[in-house]
Amino acid sequence: LVLMVIIEDTRNKPDKNAHIKEQLESMGYTVMRSKLLVGDYTFATNQSICIDTKKDLSELCGNVTGDHKRFRDECERAREAGIQLIILVADDNIENLSGVFSWKNPRRFYSKKATTGRTLGKILYNMRDKYDVQFEFCKREDTGKRIVELLGGQT
Repeated sequence: LVLMVIIEDTRNKPDKNAHIKEQLESMGYTVMRSKLLVGDYTFATNQSICIDTKKDLSELCGNVTGDHKRFRDECERAREAGIQLIILVADDNIENLSGVFSWKNPRRFYSKKATTGRTLGKILYNMRDKYDVQFEFCKREDTGKRIVELLGGQT
């Protein structure tokens, strides 16, 4: 019997990510909580790939613009530790990194200074190239399934 255990970072709020835990458990995975060096989810038996989940593109935009140093530090920690960091964004309208360029930031309705999709796209491509971080996208209801796929597990 092989235990299929996925570790969820303890800094992840369980109530906000209950749907992900439910999805993972419905596929036969056990979800345990423990502090991770980077990201939100990884396999207990192989932590060379870590998934950092974002609830939408607005959250990612805030991370790479307002929280840039903290986000960059996490990318550097992953690279130094030999961990492939994958940022998984739950967004029903964006399918890949190039799709970010056409993203309409809802904050633009209130402020013309808010980041455009074009600017965010450039930032993400730069971060991908500089830190070897991967950006993936999925629909919210497929988040658990995509986490398992990206970690190289069975769905």
